[in-house]
Amino acid sequence: MTPHVEPDPQAGAAVKAADRAHVFHSWSAQGLIDPLAVAGAEGSYFWDYDGNRYLDFTSGLVYTNIGYQHPRVVAAIQEQAAKLTTFAPAFAIDVRSEAARLIAERTPGDLDKIFFTNGGAEAVENAVRMARLHTGRHKVLSAFRSYHGATSTAINLTGDPRRWASDTGSAGVVRFWAPFLYRSPFYAETEQQECDRALAHLEDTIAFEGPATIAAIILETVPGTAGIMTPPPGYLAGVREICDKYGIVFVLDEVMAGFGRTGKWFAAEHFDVVPDLMTFAKGVNSGYVPLGGVAISQKIAATFDKRPYPGGLTYSGHPLACAAAVATIQVMEDEKVVEHSAHIGATVLGPGLRELAERHPSVGEIRGMGTFWALDLVKNKETREPLVPYNATGEANAPMAAFGAAAKKHGLWPFINMNRTHAVPACNVSEAEAKEGLSALDAALSVADEHTS
Repeated sequence: MTPHVEPDPQAGAAVKAADRAHVFHSWSAQGLIDPLAVAGAEGSYFWDYDGNRYLDFTSGLVYTNIGYQHPRVVAAIQEQAAKLTTFAPAFAIDVRSEAARLIAERTPGDLDKIFFTNGGAEAVENAVRMARLHTGRHKVLSAFRSYHGATSTAINLTGDPRRWASDTGSAGVVRFWAPFLYRSPFYAETEQQECDRALAHLEDTIAFEGPATIAAIILETVPGTAGIMTPPPGYLAGVREICDKYGIVFVLDEVMAGFGRTGKWFAAEHFDVVPDLMTFAKGVNSGYVPLGGVAISQKIAATFDKRPYPGGLTYSGHPLACAAAVATIQVMEDEKVVEHSAHIGATVLGPGLRELAERHPSVGEIRGMGTFWALDLVKNKETREPLVPYNATGEANAPMAAFGAAAKKHGLWPFINMNRTHAVPACNVSEAEAKEGLSALDAALSVADEHTS
């Protein structure tokens, strides 16, 4: 694949100038960033105005599950715009109803009611509100290694450092340690030990916080930005049992892990667990139009049969977003994207990444499934010291910056967070593209190796 436009540096410079003058970017010191001006994208690639093409191993922000510009989804958006561009959420609209039906068909258990939002953070906000109203309790437990969004409650539930600047100690938010054997907070030596000790720690936390005060426990089924730590066998089932024991609502955040990313429609299927509420976004329509939502169990939905739910959004279930979701789900079904994600993970990405780990001293551990992988980069494999310190910036982050620059030099746009790089291409990435990405990672890891001891 080649760029669909001739290189035009002058146009790129104009785009960057307008960006610098008027766009305020998220998570950034505005004067210290230099955003790439993107000219176009298709499938697993995007390109700039200078004609440089990049294989996107980030899927945007882990949401272009069917790649960029899929013609069937583009056509569906165009057709919906010609038919009914927008309509208020209080009405029954065919494409909104169809999107909800298709999602509900794929969620586990009885999560058959869908509340639409504009994205994942709003989905978390509303799931927590539902849990609090359903139980009459206020506290919500979340894991330290987590990310749930940037809105008020979601950012306070988040465990990573992005919450620090906005962390007002949101009333009722309590954090705990979820299992992560490679960097175990429980001094575990086996997955079974990690599982058992993590569950005991969670139940102790509940006991000391007061079970009757806790509305919900929220977990990413497979934590995403925090490191793609697949939970050990039995852990999520154990959390389910604890929630049932104390009347606590179990919320699974599938914003990143859902819609084929792990090789299942939802990651919960890997662990045979059904939550009371499940949040989704991103891959539901490959990010083509903003959309998220909460899948709601019958028991919680019944709470609001005679009692109004005090929440809503102007663009809830926006017709263009729902049309994109319907088309995306149909594409994933027809083209077997979920099955392909599982296959490419098992036969190309997983084996390829493990082979890189064997050869590169900077790779401490490989974790993941489907098209959802993390490489934990270290200074020393024996001590497992991270390649850069936690939340490193500036000179302290130089090794990861050098790795990222090397990846881009070899045509790969990497997903980097702290001392990790994630391999999260489109779920329909081809075998040739996946191998191309592995080759570029191989070259870039040689740069990371220079910082090991």
